[in-house]
Amino acid sequence: MGVKMRRKTSLHRDYRGGYLKAPSQPYLMKILNKQGDQQVLFSDKVLKFTGSGKMKRRILILTEFAIYVIDPDTDALKRQIALAAVEKMYLSELNDNFFAVIIPTEYDLLMASTRKTELITKIVEAAKSSPDYELEVVCSNRFEYNASADLVKEVQFEEVEGGVKTRILKKEAC
Repeated sequence: MGVKMRRKTSLHRDYRGGYLKAPSQPYLMKILNKQGDQQVLFSDKVLKFTGSGKMKRRILILTEFAIYVIDPDTDALKRQIALAAVEKMYLSELNDNFFAVIIPTEYDLLMASTRKTELITKIVEAAKSSPDYELEVVCSNRFEYNASADLVKEVQFEEVEGGVKTRILKKEAC
């Protein structure tokens, strides 16, 4: 398992968690209340990568029990993932915004967030509150995820001059 390289600005900063002020957004609270959730641990805008390779703007809300992915254009709940269903999180070892949420019973999520360090920290802390459950966080410059029920993709990260080169490749069937 690799070691995560950190941006200097992410080391010593106060985490706010509620960047969207979800409790003051009635449509967001309506979604959470309908699911029986109320306490928001983290909320922010993220990018979600689809199985076909498109990027979609989404709102991500983390509560004590679940991760919610909401379409900001339609205010519709696109996905609810119970924290107990998350097996592991993948991050690269480099300074980038990508992370993958691995859910063995469903398809996985590949996302990007400018507040990735804080989000992962909050997810790990929330997962620790569940008895007999520990979320695995893996740092690697290459990992696979299930983009859909029948599509596996590989994400590769490479340090290049001026930043990080990210490739998302379709895995060939054996």
